[in-house]
This record gives sequence, structure tokens and C-alpha cells, in this order.
Amino acid sequence: MLDNLRESAASSPFFEDEEELPDFLEETPPPKKPGKPRQPFLGMSPGQRLALALMLFFTVCVLGVMAMFVLGRFMVPTF
Repeated sequence: MLDNLRESAASSPFFEDEEELPDFLEETPPPKKPGKPRQPFLGMSPGQRLALALMLFFTVCVLGVMAMFVLGRFMVPTF
């Protein structure tokens, strides 16, 4: 019984190597995008942007602490 099954599977016309693959199964490389030169953001390098962001962060921190002193929300403990 299994021999007959193997023979019928081997003679099956479903898997013929002579047929070509459909167009959507053929491997094609993706189309390349035209190269556009990237310009740096704000004309600065990444290190310069990091330094600017850190300076802005510390400025906001200092102004916030000064505002808390003026408004009385933050007091220096006296011992």
C-alpha cells in the first residue's frame, strides 16, 4: 500500500522542475533610491548638537532652582 502511494506521489504532475516561477516569486533586488546628500541638522555636527542640548538643559535647571528660591518653594535647611 505504501509503495503505491510513493509511486503515485513520484509521478505526480504537481511538482515539475521545468516550469518557470511566476513573476512575483522571482528574486529581484529592491529599487535603489536616488542618493540625496544629507545635510546636517542646523548645520552642526552631532557633538555640537549634544553640547548645545546639555547647555540648554543646565540653563533650565539653574533657572528652575532660582525660581524656586524666589517663590519660597525651596529653602536651604539651617542647622
